[in-house]
Amino acid sequence: MSTVDVDVVQMHQMGSSFRIDREDPRYLAALGQMRDAGVWDRIEDCLAAAWERLSGAVPGVKSAETVDVVLVLGDPDGALLTVRNAGYLGMGGIPGAIQLTMWPTATSLAKIGSVAAHEPHHNVRYASVVWNPMTVTIGEQVVGEGLAEPFVRELAGESAMGPWATALSGPELDDVCEKVAAGIDVAGMQNLPAYVYGDATAQHMGHQPVGLPDFAGYAAGLRIVDAHLAVSGLTAAQSTALPAHDILANAGVPSSP
Repeated sequence: MSTVDVDVVQMHQMGSSFRIDREDPRYLAALGQMRDAGVWDRIEDCLAAAWERLSGAVPGVKSAETVDVVLVLGDPDGALLTVRNAGYLGMGGIPGAIQLTMWPTATSLAKIGSVAAHEPHHNVRYASVVWNPMTVTIGEQVVGEGLAEPFVRELAGESAMGPWATALSGPELDDVCEKVAAGIDVAGMQNLPAYVYGDATAQHMGHQPVGLPDFAGYAAGLRIVDAHLAVSGLTAAQSTALPAHDILANAGVPSSP
């Protein structure tokens, strides 16, 4: 997709970033909270720790020469950000670019550094693994998300993990894993949101639901990757550039090579 095809205003709004059509007195106060909490310094520290771990775990791993990191103030009235994502989210799948979106909440202020570690894992993975919007599969995206949260766990402990991978458990998670496994070879970027983010977010993005709850792909991905880690003896950092097919095979999930 070329830059001329991207509606940056639509992307800004779809990503639950601050409103650009009105003034809001809450914005300056929110920035003050973030400044007082040392958000920018914490993000920088976590990015440095993530890169140190990744480069040490996979010597010579491919990466962008420089990475531009942008922190965007979120929309306090956007349910996608403040309700489903507890006030923080990120995008880091394009090597050389990471965008973090945040509205200060108790959770986001405590964990913004965690997503600043989650996204570099994507950034480095997709400098090595081809991500083609026409051919990318549910399996690739689920594995990518499933690797990034255990990477956060390796860096900072289980309590640092985001709500995405830990929101589901028990029979509900079993059902989700079965549905995700059934669609593991479904290809095409347009099919990812429902399987990875869940029906509600997919509909927000203009895509069809498939009968999955919020963060389905993250939770299934975590289970898949944890199984892979147990079988292989590798860490999430060491697994950064492994093909999704290999990780799925280690977890016992059939997929096409």
